[in-house]
Amino acid sequence: MSARYPTTITPTQTRIGWVGIGVMGSAMASRLLSAGYSVTVYDRTPSKAAPLQSKGAHLAPSVADLARASDVVFTMLGHPSDVRQIVLENLVPSLNPNGVIIDHTSSHPTLAKQIYDSALERHCHSVDAPVSGGDIGARDGKLAILAGGDEDVVKWLKPLFDEMGRVTYVGGPGKGQHCKIANQITAGANLLGLSEGLVFADKAGLDKLKFVEAVRGGAAGSMVMELFGDRMIKKDFKPGGVAEYMVKDLGMGVDVGEEEGDEVVVLPGAALTKQLFASMVANGGGKLGTQGLISVIEKINGS
Repeated sequence: MSARYPTTITPTQTRIGWVGIGVMGSAMASRLLSAGYSVTVYDRTPSKAAPLQSKGAHLAPSVADLARASDVVFTMLGHPSDVRQIVLENLVPSLNPNGVIIDHTSSHPTLAKQIYDSALERHCHSVDAPVSGGDIGARDGKLAILAGGDEDVVKWLKPLFDEMGRVTYVGGPGKGQHCKIANQITAGANLLGLSEGLVFADKAGLDKLKFVEAVRGGAAGSMVMELFGDRMIKKDFKPGGVAEYMVKDLGMGVDVGEEEGDEVVVLPGAALTKQLFASMVANGGGKLGTQGLISVIEKINGS
């Protein structure tokens, strides 16, 4: 008998499914494989599965087959449209009784609620659990995991979350996505501030590495600086989170209140940051890491 909520999660009993094995998803699934869990993966580009297969993962021919072979299914996709098609329209209808879906995609709160309700109708469970920490956090198991849904289910899933980082329960269905949008508003502002600080330091004739070392312990220091400061200086724009996704996330922040019929929150900083990331995308940098925002500020300044 496979383990399902509320049976204790263990590597020997709990079958894991994983859909979406890009930079983040692959690193997160790898950590579950390393912990001894049986992991079945699916991706629309099957060749992406080769590195995980070499570590023992199984490749499912379809999303429905993966759902039927799993007790807990994780998803890490690109856009809310992907989540709607893959999770709401395909995964949820194929879940085993008492199955669980954990969506790590940065998606829309309203869609997360729809998935939760649809899963509940099938006597299943859904958690919206977007993450923060980038590719390094995914690789090192140090992600911040922002979980919305039923608190008891999140607590039950903690052994799995612990392999990937630190989970915080932030409220009911959709609240994980709300928390991630707030995170992106904050992170985007930090990326913009760091970009402008580095460009200013460079124009002033400062050594940028020394600038970062001098200020990182003060009020200007941040996790964004720790994760991306050296990469920005070295023009290393290899993606963890990509620029086009930041446009999506900030767009949801600017628009989400109006779309949900709630009070609209005026976010002038987020609107500006979104515009600058959109400029990066328009210049062909949509697939670059978010730290590439500095290239926009450099271009504005003729660098």
